[in-house]
Amino acid sequence: METKVTKALLLCPLFEGLTADEIEQAMSAVNYRLVHFDKNDVYVLAGFPCRYADIIVEGELTARMVGPSGKFVQMATRTMGNLLAPAFIFSKDNRMPVSIETNSSTIVLRMSPDELLQLMKSDDRIHLNFIRQLSAVGQFLARKVRMLTLHTVREKVAIFLLEEAKKCGSDSFTLKKSRQEIADSFAIQKFSLQRCLNELVAEGTILLDGKHIIIIDKQKLMSFGAVP
Repeated sequence: METKVTKALLLCPLFEGLTADEIEQAMSAVNYRLVHFDKNDVYVLAGFPCRYADIIVEGELTARMVGPSGKFVQMATRTMGNLLAPAFIFSKDNRMPVSIETNSSTIVLRMSPDELLQLMKSDDRIHLNFIRQLSAVGQFLARKVRMLTLHTVREKVAIFLLEEAKKCGSDSFTLKKSRQEIADSFAIQKFSLQRCLNELVAEGTILLDGKHIIIIDKQKLMSFGAVP
């Protein structure tokens, strides 16, 4: 097994708790192949079935939900080690609710659902990890629905900034996404996002320099982003 494949599988929640040797041994018993995509390739369109169990070995993909008017919400971005669409692999109705596109040159490790099932049967840890992934999907969707439907723009921005600070381990951090990408993930207009950021700056809650943000008044930001 190639080093980059082993590295990706070690990051995959499906193999949590397994060593590199154990992963290679488990994978040696199933059929898989590596599939390459170019940047901006369509991985799958909404409404099409989920036919494979794919794990990202290299690259990045973004899932978007598009409405009849063309308006869309950026649902999630997935990188190395992520198993794509785990909730739909074994679903009776496995039509994808989102379209997924590559953000960069991408490689996925591809198995059939039957091969994934065989893999889970070979090790109880893998089986349990898959169940945990399904639970994580449910939790993610619950948070996403709350974010999109129950929070104001200010609350959405406050939660986002607090989450970014937590990921970076610092109240001073640089945004990795553009303003447009952030707005799309909230299902709001870009100008609404920028206006909210400017208001937070004017109130002394944050400092803003391009993509670099410093949280000045974390308690105030937490009061905006508190989840009831």
